[in-house]
Amino acid sequence: MTGLDQGRTDVDLPRGPLVGFATGSVGMGVWVTVPGLLLLYFLTDVLAVAPWLAGLTLLLPKVADVLLHPWIGHRCDVEQARRGHRRRLLLVGCVLPVAFAGLFAVPGGLTGASAAAWVAVAFVAGNLLFAAYQVPYLATPADLRIGYHERTRLMAFRMVVLTLGILVSGLLAPLLAGGDDASREGYRRMAVLLAVGMLLSMLVGVVGIARLRQLAAATAPRHSGGWRALTTSLRDRQFRALVTAYLAMSTTTHLVLAGVPYYAEYELGRPGLTTVLVAAFVAPALLVTPVWLAVARRFGKQRALLSAQGAFVAGSLVLAVGAPAGLPVLVAAVAVLGVAFAGMQLLPFSMVPDVIRASGAAGAGTYTGVWTATEATGAALGPWAYALCLAAGGFVASTATQTVVQPAAALDAIRWGFGLLPAALMVVAVLRQRRYTLDETARTAATVRH
Repeated sequence: MTGLDQGRTDVDLPRGPLVGFATGSVGMGVWVTVPGLLLLYFLTDVLAVAPWLAGLTLLLPKVADVLLHPWIGHRCDVEQARRGHRRRLLLVGCVLPVAFAGLFAVPGGLTGASAAAWVAVAFVAGNLLFAAYQVPYLATPADLRIGYHERTRLMAFRMVVLTLGILVSGLLAPLLAGGDDASREGYRRMAVLLAVGMLLSMLVGVVGIARLRQLAAATAPRHSGGWRALTTSLRDRQFRALVTAYLAMSTTTHLVLAGVPYYAEYELGRPGLTTVLVAAFVAPALLVTPVWLAVARRFGKQRALLSAQGAFVAGSLVLAVGAPAGLPVLVAAVAVLGVAFAGMQLLPFSMVPDVIRASGAAGAGTYTGVWTATEATGAALGPWAYALCLAAGGFVASTATQTVVQPAAALDAIRWGFGLLPAALMVVAVLRQRRYTLDETARTAATVRH
């Protein structure tokens, strides 16, 4: 036994509190999915924001996350040490749906740079509130007296419910916005309706976390960890390997998500196929998450994750071929990405508590803050990278009422940015992930305890 696992009696968690905990991820899934799927397109094709400016609008607000998330993690650890829980930050984060609604409620007279400024301000506020909820939420597995496999099981419940939230919001959002005839009013209506669902799910998550802590909470640390834990996390070789690999993974998946509406409209010629591609990307997780859980139990989380990354590379290369491959083949390739995506959501998130336990650090919130800052950075870099592809190809921005003919170079950029670039980024993730060596030790310790 190592680190924080020493002297612990692991608890098997009942399903009810697990489902309650997992439900909290629905609201977070909406925040990550809908802006990731529609916001870049909303800026360039509804608000007439130039691609380079649209990319910066999504990137710059995320820069603050590099500092905000670790700071929130520090405050989270202070709350844990003083009060024995992290509930206050979770409740502050429940204001996130308000910022989500404001993101798409751009006043009618604003277009171009002024509209981009509105979206940027709403995005900064939303990112801060998102961090206030996400950091203490994801610190929960490290706070509980549960073992190596139970941490994976906990995150598997989260992954299934998160996938439902991503799938429902990813399918509903384009339809609520108006489908092929999306308008500013449609986007506003969509945002308000989804915000209500976000709020309800996040409140259920707060209750679920409280129940889990009653069942299996570890003894609160005598000190907060805080900045000392931040230094420890940055020096932790295992954590650095895992977090840099996840940066490449997060960047890649958010790039693909941002590219879906463009690929559907300009490569496949049917904007309505956006919902089909989103379903193909997200729905497999409902079926394969238990499979990834079984694979992780049999072969370990590290090997399972490397196989998911390899599958993502293969699917991306098929998408780079484009329309000549045929719609069924392309949808199948997106489904392969979805299978890989399920593994890349389940496995890294269950490995972070392993690292925290092995390190012996008291500041689980600070570790988690660094992790979520990395995820947020990837969420910004992905759309920004795709926007750069569009700008390099000479993509022409427009309003919802305009029809423009894109140059051939822009069409190539749409296809290659959706296929070749994700494949290259995922190769980087594989190379970084291979440096992570903790998994075998963690599995051996789990076997000894049982």
